[in-house]
Amino acid sequence: MPTSDSTARITSVLARPFSLGGLTLRNRIVMAPMTREASPGGVPGADVAEYYARRAAGGAGLIVTEGTYIGHDSAGSSDRVPRFHGEDALAGWSEVAQAVHREGGKIVPQLWHVGMTRAAGAPPVPDAPRVGPSGIAIDGTEPGHSMTGQDIDDVIAAFAAGAAAAEAHGFDGIELHGAHGYLIDQFLWARTNQRGDGYGGDVASRARFATEIVAACRRAVSPEFPIIFRLSQWKMGDFEAKIAESPQELDALLTPLAEAGADAFHCSTRRFWEPEFEGSDLNLAGWAKKVTGKATISVGSVGLDIDFTKALFEGAPVSATDIEPLLDRLERNEFDLVAVGRSMLGDPEWAAKILSGRVDEIKPFDLRVLGSLA
Repeated sequence: MPTSDSTARITSVLARPFSLGGLTLRNRIVMAPMTREASPGGVPGADVAEYYARRAAGGAGLIVTEGTYIGHDSAGSSDRVPRFHGEDALAGWSEVAQAVHREGGKIVPQLWHVGMTRAAGAPPVPDAPRVGPSGIAIDGTEPGHSMTGQDIDDVIAAFAAGAAAAEAHGFDGIELHGAHGYLIDQFLWARTNQRGDGYGGDVASRARFATEIVAACRRAVSPEFPIIFRLSQWKMGDFEAKIAESPQELDALLTPLAEAGADAFHCSTRRFWEPEFEGSDLNLAGWAKKVTGKATISVGSVGLDIDFTKALFEGAPVSATDIEPLLDRLERNEFDLVAVGRSMLGDPEWAAKILSGRVDEIKPFDLRVLGSLA
């Protein structure tokens, strides 16, 4: 049971408003993006709107939607993952945004292209090729199509169109999915990017594709419309992977993105408390803030007593854990916002309960919740 002092500390740290571009968030808690595959034909329905609205009513200051496919034939790998193009899907997303706003929350869509992780013949466009910077798959499966200059231009334009659609349909910003081994990240990572042109080579060249996407999205939206860029070192199936081996390489990677118009970096790690580089306690979000001066979001097993991969992939039992170490880092401004994933799936009111000191009332995450939009 938290004491009155700990409750006051939680409130003073997490309940502070935060400004991001022209957006003001009511607190520092973000709902992390989590794929739910509950949108048949790629169209989010009323149940999806209610799902996100429950988290807004439950106190989340900002909601980042599950990944949504941009308007490029090779972007997706499931016909149940929502898309962010087409009148039917965008009408559904407009209803989602309105539902979240009615509950006092803010929401941004995560714009996504899966790149070489796409299975050959997978929906929603079975005939579309698997594409990537060099046609190299992370898991060593059969090679795909190495993107031409025209392919690159087409994908950049599709991201920009998604950004413009987000603003036009009432969203509060966008997030670009540049993490976990999907297309943008495949350009950032030396193992999957072996191009010999201006989009491959050193860290700065590998960042060119991402930088041009950010710049195109910035041109497509209002100056104050926030652009968040999500990144990770680890990939799906490779937890030891790194796109930056040092703070200097991270600087070379992220500074061009910040200069192109990224307002914040959402830094995905397995465990938020682990230092990113030797010689410092800063995690990835801490380093991203240090080298760019931009706002950062930290995420990784927040509110869980084991890391999220064990909870998700192994079905290990999970209970709520002490968030004092998280508060310590927020108090010293290591990062600005904290994203919560599985804990908020387990309890839609996680944010409200944390902010009011009702930690003992939080429902623990259970793998069974993945089977519904509770």
